[in-house]
Order: sequence, then structure tokens, then C-alpha cells
Amino acid sequence: MKFGKRLKQQIEETFPTWRDQFLCYKELKKFIKLISSALPIAAEPTKYGKAEAEFVYMLNNEINKFNAFFMEQEEDFIIRHKELQQRIKRVMDKWSSNGSSTEYNDEMAKIRKDIVDFHGEMVLLENYSNINFTGLAKILKKYDKRTGGLLRLPFIQKVLKQPFFTTDLVSKLVKECENTIDEVLFPTEEDKEETKEQKGAIMVATEPVKGIFRNTVAALLTMEEIRRVSSTKDHFSLPPLNLPHSHLIHSFQLNSPIPIL
Repeated sequence: MKFGKRLKQQIEETFPTWRDQFLCYKELKKFIKLISSALPIAAEPTKYGKAEAEFVYMLNNEINKFNAFFMEQEEDFIIRHKELQQRIKRVMDKWSSNGSSTEYNDEMAKIRKDIVDFHGEMVLLENYSNINFTGLAKILKKYDKRTGGLLRLPFIQKVLKQPFFTTDLVSKLVKECENTIDEVLFPTEEDKEETKEQKGAIMVATEPVKGIFRNTVAALLTMEEIRRVSSTKDHFSLPPLNLPHSHLIHSFQLNSPIPIL
């Protein structure tokens, strides 16, 4: 699948409030076509320089958009992660003191859903970072190829230092969330003996087929695909992705009548 179609599909799959925050890939492609067809470098160096400056301005606006959105989501995730941990502690303390298993199960069921939703949103943000970086790399390669410019190398080096590309904190929260899912969903020794496939089936059963979990699986598969197969594969390409929850994806695909991507 061509990148433009994959990006469009991801935008359609994500939250409505996120859709304006992705790379304006189509508009940038049109601008490159306009530059390359109207302003040969040798014939119009001054005009070409102005056109390139305008293109760089457009790219910088995109990066500013990515950074603002990513950092806002990241800050929200930090707060929500702390709130979920506090909720779990309150429920555990209350249950241990009064022995009300029914109340405990009800409260933990609510927390379980919120944790799965939260985990899904964080994976979607990691995918947001991946797909926008890939889009920038592709559009810059296209620019250099069509115009004979040398913009890609210095610009990508700049992108690698941007907040939206630095996903270490979000990845750490995802891992902590996954550990919490195991502890909250399967806290007893008997439960811990459940197979990964059984755990995946239970998690899938807790979410509507068209809900956040479906979008999360779609995002994970997209991240795996763009890291595995890329027309821009070189030292700027993202490394291959080994999905940590392939058993969950497998369980979801078996239980879902809706094809994933």
C-alpha cells in the first residue's frame, strides 16, 4: 500500500479530534510538483531559493504542529497514569479492609476498561509519531529527487531532535500500563497460570469490536508495516518493530468479524 493511502487510512481510523494533527502529505506533494515543474534550479536560482524557503516554512509548521499535539497528549498521559494508579490503590485498600468481593469486582471491572482504553491511546500516539516521521522522510526524499535539492539530510537530523519523535516516556508508560494490566486482570496465582491466548481473548471480550482496542491493533500493525517495508529504507528509516502483544492481536483477529487494515 502506498504511503499516502496508508496515512489516509490511519487518519480515518483515529479519534476525530486527532485528524487535523497529522502530516499534510498531499498538500506537500502538490507543492513539490509545482516547484519541480515551474522552477528549474539552473534557470531560476533566485525563484527556486524562495520556493525552497517556502517549502521549509511549511515543513517547520508541520513539525510545530506535531510537537504541540504530542507534548499535550504526553502531559495528559502522565496525569492519567498517576490517577489510575491511585484508583487501583484505593480499591485494593478498600477491598482488603471490608472484604466486599462484589464491590471490588465491580470497581476493578471499571478500572480494567479504563486501563485498556488508556493503553490503546498511548499506542496510538506512538503510531502518530512513527507515521508522521515516516511521512516527513518520504516527502523530503521526494523533494530532493524531483528538484535536485539536498534538503533531506539536514532536515531529518533536525527532526530526530524534536519532542514528537522522542517517544521514550510514552513507551515507558505503555510498558508500565501493560504490567498493570497483568496485575489487575490476573492478580492471583491461579490466574497467572492462564495462557497468553486466554488473556488476549478476555481482553478482547471486554471491548466493543469497533472500540479503542480495534484502533490500537490497527496502529500496531501499521507501525510494524512501515518499519518493515519502506521505499525510503536507509539509515533514516525506523528500526523493525517486534510486537510485544502479538497474542493479543491474534486473539482479536480471531474474535473480530471486521478485518484489521
